[in-house]
Amino acid sequence: MPRTVTVTRYVAPLREGGSLPAIVEADDDGLYVLKFRGAGQGPKALIAELVAGEIGRALGLAVPELIQASDGLNLALDYLPGAIAYDPGVRPRIESALASEIVWFDAYVTNVDRTPRNTNMLLWHKRLWLIDHGAALYMHHQWGDVLAASRSPFRPIKDHVLLRLAGDLRAADERARARLAPEGLVAIVALIPDAWLAGEEKRFPTRQAHRAAYVEYLGQRLTASSVFVEEAAHARAQVF
Repeated sequence: MPRTVTVTRYVAPLREGGSLPAIVEADDDGLYVLKFRGAGQGPKALIAELVAGEIGRALGLAVPELIQASDGLNLALDYLPGAIAYDPGVRPRIESALASEIVWFDAYVTNVDRTPRNTNMLLWHKRLWLIDHGAALYMHHQWGDVLAASRSPFRPIKDHVLLRLAGDLRAADERARARLAPEGLVAIVALIPDAWLAGEEKRFPTRQAHRAAYVEYLGQRLTASSVFVEEAAHARAQVF
């Protein structure tokens, strides 16, 4: 679960990414990659990072620990010193089961940002870590029909960097559905700070209603997972 720290020192900017992150030191003497609420894509990117990241962790995938930083509750991720960006051309081959779980996860949270051009994966201590989920859950940038959005096949999955290796998608679907309980989704959405939900009062009169929309979307999408699993399997078949 995310925890709260206070940033004590700005260490260095990170030039990549729309969220304009930076490396900072906190009052626990740890180093973190901090994403600012007021920079880049704004609070919705932080919501996507938080929700998608916690879903990934619930699925057993390696996602750096999420930390809420003080002064407006920005979002920080545990810094992985010495980590190397995953390059599909030169890095070790990923097992099919893990590749399938990552493809399933990205299709579920509609993450468009895991492509050969920008893998957003790191190798650290011989394990593959998933980072930067701010582009996920793009439906919340323009709330519409939640049920219709939840049944999107997610056609961008055809560009996923691990799609070729994901030969176990239906088994990955079974494992993921067993790990993501409805009460778990409620608990994850409850982590979103009130301040990040501002600006949608015309559609959602209360923060409770706003959070309920996220829970409804994620729950309905899980129920209809066969839609995006079949799309991913179809896209994979086209590359062979």
